[in-house]
Amino acid sequence: MPIATPTPRHTLAAGIPCRVVLVFAMALPMLVLYAVSTLGPLLSRDLRFEPASLGYLVMSSFGLAAVLSLWAGAIVDRIGSRYALIGLFSVIALAFALIATAETFQGLVVATALCGIAQALANPATNLLIAQQVPPEKKAKVVGLKQSGVQFAALFAGLALPGIAFQYGWQVAFGAVVPVALLFGLMTPFFTPRQPRQYNGTGKGFMVPLPNSLLLRLMGIQFCVGISLSAFVTFLPTFATRQGMPLSLAGTLIAIFGVMGMLSRIVLTPMGARLKDESLLLLALIAIAACAVGVTMQAGPESHWRLWAGAAGMGLTTAGTNAIAMSMLIRDPAFGPVATASGFVSFAFFGGFTLGPPLYGTLSSDSGGLQWGWNTLIGVLLCACILSLALASARRRMAQVSAMTVRAAGRMPAVDIQE
Repeated sequence: MPIATPTPRHTLAAGIPCRVVLVFAMALPMLVLYAVSTLGPLLSRDLRFEPASLGYLVMSSFGLAAVLSLWAGAIVDRIGSRYALIGLFSVIALAFALIATAETFQGLVVATALCGIAQALANPATNLLIAQQVPPEKKAKVVGLKQSGVQFAALFAGLALPGIAFQYGWQVAFGAVVPVALLFGLMTPFFTPRQPRQYNGTGKGFMVPLPNSLLLRLMGIQFCVGISLSAFVTFLPTFATRQGMPLSLAGTLIAIFGVMGMLSRIVLTPMGARLKDESLLLLALIAIAACAVGVTMQAGPESHWRLWAGAAGMGLTTAGTNAIAMSMLIRDPAFGPVATASGFVSFAFFGGFTLGPPLYGTLSSDSGGLQWGWNTLIGVLLCACILSLALASARRRMAQVSAMTVRAAGRMPAVDIQE
């Protein structure tokens, strides 16, 4: 069966409307994390559950996303970026409508879990669209921009949602997302190809290939980052209120995290693309993130500046690592096919997101304080540093082997074949 090759649409896909769609395709699925974080005290008060249970809302969403991410790449390859994005925005509209009307904690768990479907589709669908439609010289820049959508969600959740919730109720705050998601679902067909560029019709179905060694290392890094990032964001406002910060002000910590995350992803992703190996940049960012957690855990009623510094530091570092990882997948074929590799990395990242909040909550409750939780996050980030070094070493060895192969091929004498 011939490969379907649509007419190039670089100017359309690289244009502003398409980039807006890409940003919101990343922002809306992740908004549930930051919304639960900033509005968590109101949710627990009205639906009468313990604040520590907020971690299970995050777990329900990202747990489903992690499982589905194993097949998300193959599904996106099969149906194409257009229908994947339409499905993504439709699921978000349904999920936030159910959250806005939830009357029990169990109903809230089910509604937030639906967001996991959209989260699983987000990276494979957007990465495939960029790989197919964006010119090579603009790929890293567009990846950084669309990944900044995740932090745009944090900015919106930190600045807008608390005000809406205090004025009209948290139900209205969640419900306001529904028409936005429907609008982008309607816009999607105008900026996406009808079919994926490289669907070859081999009939292999949705089999999940095993990741190679490079991809496994990158998955391990993202798993560790996901654990620390999700726990930090979920419980930062709660920790801040325990240090005497007003809830309305604690929500702006997430906004600061979002601003720094957007800056990180927009600036650092193209910067990483110019480096010989982005793995060392990942190492530096994760090491700084561990220091940011260390600063945060020392905050007290008289030192709220440590909360701001920690939020800014985590946004500037851990947020950027996921964008750099996705750029690596698009630029380096050694990791495997773009959509499939994106699904694996998303599986690891969302797996970390699933484990992080309940792990932090359990450690903090069992130890009678929060220090064990913060220390665990630092330890996990140090593990990510070790894996970053391993990834850099493996890529260096692979480059050396490739160079030796090329030199050996160049020394081979030409063979004159005569009849």
